[in-house]
Order: sequence, then structure tokens, then C-alpha cells
Amino acid sequence: MLTAAAIDCDTALIFPERLIPVLQDQRGEVWQNLVQQTLAHPATSFEQAAFILMVARLAGCSTCHADALRALRGCGPCARQAIARFRSDDRELIEMYHQAFVEIQEYLLVNQESQVRQK
Repeated sequence: MLTAAAIDCDTALIFPERLIPVLQDQRGEVWQNLVQQTLAHPATSFEQAAFILMVARLAGCSTCHADALRALRGCGPCARQAIARFRSDDRELIEMYHQAFVEIQEYLLVNQESQVRQK
């Protein structure tokens, strides 16, 4: 039986923005620059939301649950492992980040337009 002490309290439903700094040194200079640029923006910015979406996709946050080994280890170790194991180069990670950024902008634009139509 699991005890409260065995479960990492650093587990969330999706990768939390407060853990972005733990990913700083996982890859090369291009990745480190992306992390630094992301951290330069406020927690509510599109930049941080896009970064979180990218990491959540890489780490499989949508399939994580309380009984999963990933959840027991915590979000930080899980995300570090996902980023470190990514087999392509850092430029592809940057492209994934930019795609997530565009998706967030498009989603918000569509929802904003639908709210205007409803009024």
C-alpha cells in the first residue's frame, strides 16, 4: 500500500509552469535559450502556455493518472526524462514550441469570435 510519504507531492494534472526552470540544462544551447526566453515572460503569457503544452505532449501528461509511475515520481523528473530522451535535435523542439504557440493563439481567437457572436 502506498503511503503519503511514497507519493511525490510535485505531481499535477499537467506540467506546471513553476517547474520550467528544472528543464534548463536538459539539452543544448538552443533549448536553454528557449527555456530562458520562456521564463522571461509572465506565467499567464502565451509563451509559457505554449511551452507547457509542448512539454505536456512530450511527457504524455494527458495519459498520466494517480496510479501511474510517472505521477509517483513527480512532474519534474518525468518532464526531464521526456526532454532528455527526445531523439531529434533542439531545432525540432523549437518547431514544436512554435506550433503549440500558434495553436494557442488560434484557439483563443476562435473562442473570442464565438463569444462575440453570442452577445
